[in-house]
Amino acid sequence: MPTLRMMPSVVTMTGDAVRRVNALMAANPDALGVRIGVKKGGCAGMEYTMSVASEKHAHDEVVEQDGAVLLIEPAAIMYLLGTEMDYKTDKLASQFVFNNPNQRGSCGCGESVNLVPAEPNAATD
Repeated sequence: MPTLRMMPSVVTMTGDAVRRVNALMAANPDALGVRIGVKKGGCAGMEYTMSVASEKHAHDEVVEQDGAVLLIEPAAIMYLLGTEMDYKTDKLASQFVFNNPNQRGSCGCGESVNLVPAEPNAATD
């Protein structure tokens, strides 16, 4: 009989990120979770996208951690594989931060990033 092996989550969240995603979901009664993607843009080439999601799209990767739900857009999966999502607050700003092993650089203002897709076997190593 073949052995079943759990695949790692595309994205994991720190406790602070879980609390913030749960707060966003609680503040939006129709929310199923937070949708995360990437798009071309900015001086470094790509930008992370985030929005409160009220529906699941076909082929979304669903990540659930301690009640917090992320819906990962299919085109973003290989760019986000292995990413840890955090939520940071300092005196001037509060924001989600992506600790992404596929990020090769970012622009000076931090709004865009240089991402490369993960190797196809990265999820099983």
